[in-house]
Amino acid sequence: MKSRSKKPKPALKDKRGGPESAEAAPGLAQLPNRGRLWLFRMLALLLPILVVCGLEAGLRISGYGYSTSFFKEVRNGDKRFVVDNEFFSLRFFPPELARWPASFKFDSLKSTNSVRIFILGESAAMGDPQPAFGASRYMEVLLRQRFPKVRFEVINLGITAINSHVILPIARECARREGDIWIIYMGNNEMVGPFGAATVFGARAPSRAIVRLDLALQRMRVGQMTMRLLGKLSSRPANTSWGGMQMFLQNQIPPDDARRETVYRNFNANLRDIVELGRSSGAKILLNTVSVNLKDSPPFASLNNSKLTATARAQFEGDMEEGKAREKEHRFAEGAEAFAKAAGIDPLFAEAQFRWGDCLLKQTNAAAHEHFQRACDLDALPFRADTRINSMTRELGRKLAGVGVMLCDAAAVLETNSPVRVAGAESFFEHVHFNFDGNFRLGQLWANCVESLLPDRLDHSAAPGWASQESCEQVLGLTEWNRSFVLESVLRRLQQPPLSLQFNNEQRSQMIQADETALRQRMAQPGAVVRASEALQAAIRSAPDDHFLYEGLANFFESIHERRQAIAAYRQVHDLLPRDFYACLQLGRVLGEVGELPEAKALLQQVSNLRPSLPDGWYELGTVLAASGDFKGALESYDHAMKLRPRDPAYICYKGKVLGKLSRHAEAIAHYRRAIEIRPNFWEARFELASELAGQNQVGEAIREYTEVIRLNPRHATTRVNLGVMLVRLNKLNEAIQQFEEALRIEPSNQAAKDYLAQVTSRRNLVP
Repeated sequence: MKSRSKKPKPALKDKRGGPESAEAAPGLAQLPNRGRLWLFRMLALLLPILVVCGLEAGLRISGYGYSTSFFKEVRNGDKRFVVDNEFFSLRFFPPELARWPASFKFDSLKSTNSVRIFILGESAAMGDPQPAFGASRYMEVLLRQRFPKVRFEVINLGITAINSHVILPIARECARREGDIWIIYMGNNEMVGPFGAATVFGARAPSRAIVRLDLALQRMRVGQMTMRLLGKLSSRPANTSWGGMQMFLQNQIPPDDARRETVYRNFNANLRDIVELGRSSGAKILLNTVSVNLKDSPPFASLNNSKLTATARAQFEGDMEEGKAREKEHRFAEGAEAFAKAAGIDPLFAEAQFRWGDCLLKQTNAAAHEHFQRACDLDALPFRADTRINSMTRELGRKLAGVGVMLCDAAAVLETNSPVRVAGAESFFEHVHFNFDGNFRLGQLWANCVESLLPDRLDHSAAPGWASQESCEQVLGLTEWNRSFVLESVLRRLQQPPLSLQFNNEQRSQMIQADETALRQRMAQPGAVVRASEALQAAIRSAPDDHFLYEGLANFFESIHERRQAIAAYRQVHDLLPRDFYACLQLGRVLGEVGELPEAKALLQQVSNLRPSLPDGWYELGTVLAASGDFKGALESYDHAMKLRPRDPAYICYKGKVLGKLSRHAEAIAHYRRAIEIRPNFWEARFELASELAGQNQVGEAIREYTEVIRLNPRHATTRVNLGVMLVRLNKLNEAIQQFEEALRIEPSNQAAKDYLAQVTSRRNLVP
């Protein structure tokens, strides 16, 4: 039986008569559809790019954002100079925490007879706490005196709190600036600086690829805007002002945390890139290991192994207490034994290692160094370069030795300056920052290395021998006054956590205080002021373009209350560095103090434009505006300062004074009380509070505050006069007379005290 076949149905047609199925005529329908698909794909890809480009252009035209370059060129007459870009660090720090290098300026075009030396590093390389007396400055003097026919340009690019992630883009720009020699001294801030494992500045220990993407995005204004918006939306509490090492107290990191390994990998890769940039630019590289205070700087934080059993923890704590007791009794062998037992239970507890090493050192045991280094490596607040950092530096230096790189093992060499061959207080003020002797030793080491790296094209005729430390310090203008300024800043630093929390802090502070006291005694000797002035003037005559010397001279004149001469010195700094924030700030501040308010206001407004995240500029501007009678403007400036540094009692107090001028007395009193709450011994705030209370006729409270001011500052004559006036209001005439008489003993020319004493004495005599 035959099957019946069905006749095929004709193809359906659309309204235009074409086939409905693509299979019927593939050549006519498929190609246009495919073209449209690719067009849509290209538009989908290009449209966001076009939108971003348009937004980027709009932001740049409107002036939004900042340049991310490190250097910028400025013109002074017919010459072009290179200075730092104030906004460079905003890619790495929030605006309120931004950091900068010390002031520098160099010729855009290098002369043929000069040697340009770039210093790359962090605060220790910068010369903190006073860059004018850092290692690079000693090196510069040594080189100039040894090689008088060579012109040395030593340009220090060190910045506080940075690390290799920040130094790498600086190095990229240095590669285009004709450097002959690069000195690389970095490694202290790898864990705590930007992108470190214990940082407070943003993401912690991201991969290097993420870091590079982040920094690349922020080169664009769109990226800067995005990061700013993300910062505002972040739930993480932000630091509103610079707080130094204290900011990191909550960011302790265990010694075995995996994020440390990420930091080491990033450092190694960054270091290699930095060195290669220098070599490719034709510069010779002086690559340094980093010296730190091992012997006299205990770990900042120690973390116990969280897996210890209760029994093991109790045994550990007992051994630690036993060791401390024996150490206090000077039974160091027994102390070392107890600490060794504690370290056996918890090998990662940094303090046990340090105390063990200290007890061994007291017995002149060579094994002490191992335990001091171990304590540094295990520190849960890792502010110091450790074994891994220095090992990577040594490895790279040895690998590239002879091909444009010289290894300078500063960590090993500076240990030889210690009698026990462990670096400590003989070279450092605290954990990583060198004292004057340490800076000279490092500068001398660098100078010796640089001698072998000098370009062949130059005349190397050398004077016999290197200059002495004393000779260098004369050239640098290092007087007793300048030394005292530095020691005062170190003592303030030692009073703040985490330095103040180190168990030997009191002993270290007493040593520095003794040095400062000895300086004060020498400063009080007859003729000391004249000798210091002459020494500074002689240093300036030998280097008339050295802005650091004028700055030191200005500081000296301020300290002896010669404000007019200080102004002249600050003007010299400003003339040498007209766009430098520090020169504007200091000159504007002192001009305001002597009443030259219009010029002071202009300079301080320039400071607030240059560095809007610097609270000091806003504070000083507010003070000048208040003195000018512009209380509204002063209030706005103080608000800016307080936003950046909300717990500074001086800012709070001065805002209170302006509120009082605006008759906002209740607010003024509240501000004074808040300042006193923050700093109970702040006598100036108590004085202003007492005066405000007196003005509100709160006599009893005013008397209590004036009395407290006298307890804190018994030689403040004005307080005694004001207290006397309050006592007169209560008809306590005899007590009032005593205060007026005491004011005149303190300040015999005090006319108010004379007048009140005469009036009140006459009034008392009229009483029957």
